[in-house]
Amino acid sequence: MKNLQHIKNVYFLGIGGIGMSALARYFKHTGRNVAGYDKTETTLTKALQKEGISVHFDDDIRNIPKNWDPANTLAVFTPALPDEHAELSWFREKPIALLKRAKVLGLICNERSGIAISGTHGKTTVSTMAATILNKTEKGCGAFLGGISKNFGTNLLLPKEESPWIVAEADEFDRSFLNLTPVIALVTSLDADHLDIYGHKEKIVESFEKFISQIQPGGMLVLKKGVELDTTKTTAKVFSYALNNPEADFTTVGLNLENGFYTFGIKTPGGIIENCRMTYPGLLNVENAMGAAALSYLAGASFEEIKSGLEEYQGVVRRFDIRFKNEKYLYIDDYAHHPEELKAIITSVKELYKGRKVTGIFQPHLYSRTRDFQAEFAESLDLLDTAIVVPIYPAREEPIRGVTSEIILNKMKLEDKHLLSKPELLEFLRKNECDIVLTMGAGDIDGQADNIIEILKSK
Repeated sequence: MKNLQHIKNVYFLGIGGIGMSALARYFKHTGRNVAGYDKTETTLTKALQKEGISVHFDDDIRNIPKNWDPANTLAVFTPALPDEHAELSWFREKPIALLKRAKVLGLICNERSGIAISGTHGKTTVSTMAATILNKTEKGCGAFLGGISKNFGTNLLLPKEESPWIVAEADEFDRSFLNLTPVIALVTSLDADHLDIYGHKEKIVESFEKFISQIQPGGMLVLKKGVELDTTKTTAKVFSYALNNPEADFTTVGLNLENGFYTFGIKTPGGIIENCRMTYPGLLNVENAMGAAALSYLAGASFEEIKSGLEEYQGVVRRFDIRFKNEKYLYIDDYAHHPEELKAIITSVKELYKGRKVTGIFQPHLYSRTRDFQAEFAESLDLLDTAIVVPIYPAREEPIRGVTSEIILNKMKLEDKHLLSKPELLEFLRKNECDIVLTMGAGDIDGQADNIIEILKSK
């Protein structure tokens, strides 16, 4: 399939995923009939239903619309679905176009000038920052985001007719980003991850080098300083960004922490953007801001638009997401699910709130990731004052013998550590003093947010 112009009906298998839901919203807003399946009801699926999209939660082919013409119908699926899924099997047997989410995203983004943000960490934050800045320019931009932007209240930013740019996360999972041919690309990091897919880090590097080779002629590549990729694999002009590194093309100048927020200038190839300020916390996010500033500058944003966009940036749901705050307690929720992400969020919290006790609650994501990084998870969690680990969120995986959350605890040096079920976790928070509560994980640990807030309010 070369384009989507003839498509009138779109069915999503796994519609509740953050990437899938953005596509569903896009097709709904462009006048297509949209429906879909997901395993569980969530806040996101409820929002889709309110927007007029039919969503069901039983794997039953009887729920698939039968009045849609196969010739102008598209089915989109996530690779997280098992092969024996009944509805997926039904579409495989029918004369209906069946494509992975990444392929469809590529078809949409490649119709305009794509800005693709890749890397094992930081994609969502950099993407939403760049979209926030570019949305302030005269022509604006479209965006497919990997989280709910607090500025936009959605994971989809529809482009104006005259908008040249589409900002999209380029997800390395299942090599999905190889469906994109961007004009500008950025790589935030290159840590070992998704080893259940790739096997070895060398294979991850190979995929990223293939990705940068697909940047369009005359395009540009932005690399975080220290990311090692063979840039001879691309014809793109290469730029670097970093936090407080004068050798980088885009970097902070005069970085200061004032009342919990950072002020700085931004060095660019065209001069310094003076007196920048971010009200969104965390030193890591200042580094992410350098990447977003680089993308926006190369896409034509002015110094003032970059400065204004960064100052107005409000963050992403589940990224350093302050869910509750009063005079005594603070509760932060974060999507961190890789050891480096845990280390970044924990150190950021401890830096911003020096002297306060941090109780961290971590839900490991995937049996394979827990097995592969058990020592690294333990090292990151040792940075906490109190650590609580809950059972693994399996997502797409079947259990692996001997792999439980306990293997992380067994490698930790921290004395104040606990292995608790979710009900036990809530009881622990009721009975123990917890100055700052930090939940971390890519599973459903955020589903405990309301309970945690209620407990903190009652103390």
